[in-house]
Amino acid sequence: MLIQETEQNQSVLLVDGMALLFRAFYATSYSGYIMRTSAGVPTNAVFGFVKYFWDAVQTFQPAHVVCCWDMGSKTFRSEKFTDYKANRADCPEELKPQFDLVKDVVESFGVPNVGLSGYEADDCIGTLADTYSKDRDVYILTGDHDMLQLLHERVRVIIMKKGQGNYAVYTPETLMEEKQLTPRQFIDLKGLMGDTADNYPGVKGIGEKTALKLLQEYGSVEGIIDNLASLPKGVRAKIEAELEMLHLSRELATIRCDVPVSCELAAGCWEIDRHKVIAKFEELEFKGLSKLIG
Repeated sequence: MLIQETEQNQSVLLVDGMALLFRAFYATSYSGYIMRTSAGVPTNAVFGFVKYFWDAVQTFQPAHVVCCWDMGSKTFRSEKFTDYKANRADCPEELKPQFDLVKDVVESFGVPNVGLSGYEADDCIGTLADTYSKDRDVYILTGDHDMLQLLHERVRVIIMKKGQGNYAVYTPETLMEEKQLTPRQFIDLKGLMGDTADNYPGVKGIGEKTALKLLQEYGSVEGIIDNLASLPKGVRAKIEAELEMLHLSRELATIRCDVPVSCELAAGCWEIDRHKVIAKFEELEFKGLSKLIG
């Protein structure tokens, strides 16, 4: 049985595979129990990933689906700033073998796995979104608010909220309503306030509240720097002392949309072979998942 795209909907769903896999791992292992096959291979993250993935595809009904992945911890960002993401805990041992397993499962759905050494999944998503959105709508499925910088007229960002099937769908308009920021200003916000999750500091002493106020008044980092003389003395001193780090932090926050990665849209056509998917589920001993796909 093949489930095919319709002529009415030609949208693309770009899946942040890392975000879904990590979310699935921690959501299913917090009690200490790890699902495993009879051979002892851990599968809890892959199992959870499939449930998140399938729910999103059914909810947003894309014609094409592509899944993007990080390809190791060394990227151009870690080369520019050695402390980038250096605060991250080591990957749990039970998760490590699931990186290859989940890509096999994604492949069984007929969905391309895309990644590029030296870049993050975000950069692959940004580049593909820029390419595909020239003539169709693009949805980005993630839990990472950094993706909000990619919003534009034909690109929406779906933020996964707590609980399966709970999504916040952002457009440039909803970002403006919620944060009073444009997608471009979202990058400047991160440059000013830094990012504790990715471990870059921004301007020490400037938090989100001050950064938002500055951007709303002066429009951009460049606008703020051009008006340093008008700033309160304390704020001015902080920015002047950290100008180099401000520019570096903004560069680290910027998702690249020009990396050398491509994926023919036809390769991501949502057209699943149910028998192939079920065979993969049986191989991984995923009891109960087969009924998901009818």
